[in-house]
Amino acid sequence: MSTAAIPGAPLPVRTPGSRARGRHRRPERPEIPTGSPALVLAVPATAGPESRSVVEELLSIVRSEHTGVQAGIGYLPADGAEGGDDRTVAELLAAAAEAGLPTPVVVPLIPGPHGFLAGLQAVAAEYGATVTDALGPHPLLAEAVHVRLSEAGLARADRARLFAIATAADGVVLTTVGGEEAAAAAGITGVLLAARLAVPVVAAALDVPGSVAGAVNHLKETGSQRPALAPLVIGPEADSELLAAAAEETGCPSAAPLGAYPTVGQLIASTYLAALPAPSAEELARAEEEAAAEEGSRGAHAAAQGPPEA
Repeated sequence: MSTAAIPGAPLPVRTPGSRARGRHRRPERPEIPTGSPALVLAVPATAGPESRSVVEELLSIVRSEHTGVQAGIGYLPADGAEGGDDRTVAELLAAAAEAGLPTPVVVPLIPGPHGFLAGLQAVAAEYGATVTDALGPHPLLAEAVHVRLSEAGLARADRARLFAIATAADGVVLTTVGGEEAAAAAGITGVLLAARLAVPVVAAALDVPGSVAGAVNHLKETGSQRPALAPLVIGPEADSELLAAAAEETGCPSAAPLGAYPTVGQLIASTYLAALPAPSAEELARAEEEAAAEEGSRGAHAAAQGPPEA
């Protein structure tokens, strides 16, 4: 089975996917049609060593999943600062237009609503580019948060394994950036995370004063004795000082940001694929003819080889 998001649905649903025959085979990856637009991964930050390492690793995951994809990284600094040798989203879109290439699909590197989307939409509109939705909410993000919590010793790696962890949290505050709207959207991922951890999970906004502290107090008032913070943050979209300040203010341990966790790369790839234009009837007919011709060529080659020797 493969996971696919349906526009307008509050949560992704599972739909049948193709799978090669035999045990332990990976699902077949959809092919990138020839002439497809490039993927521009839009980063809500100024290029720097930390953000660059995360986004380059994520793009490496995307390329390994789909070898035919043409992809690039575009920065969108909030203050309009130059990116040095790193290119901005506007520069990548302008380069594609000058080269006569299809207008790229822009995928914002954020798990939910974020203030930089308005600026990104404005830049994309100048070139007629499509900007996809944010990467979340999604079950794969809940998986990534769960893993980061387990790496910090704040959750069991697998709830099916019935062993105790003395430092495991009995309540989690899912922290994000983007204001109250982002916190509300994160609540959906929080429900999925709570199902994985079997502990209460509440969402809070790192960039709203008192939001995280209020969420921690709520957990304590409802019986949690060891609440922990779990960033629903990939990395570049949030100031690292916000994460440190929240942990210091509440006195709660915190997991690491999601960073270049593999499922984040998978979400980028699937979001891009979903935004590709549907093939025309002519393209479908051409693909069927090519497949039939290839099958006929194989049959002729097998006939020329003759029957196998007894």
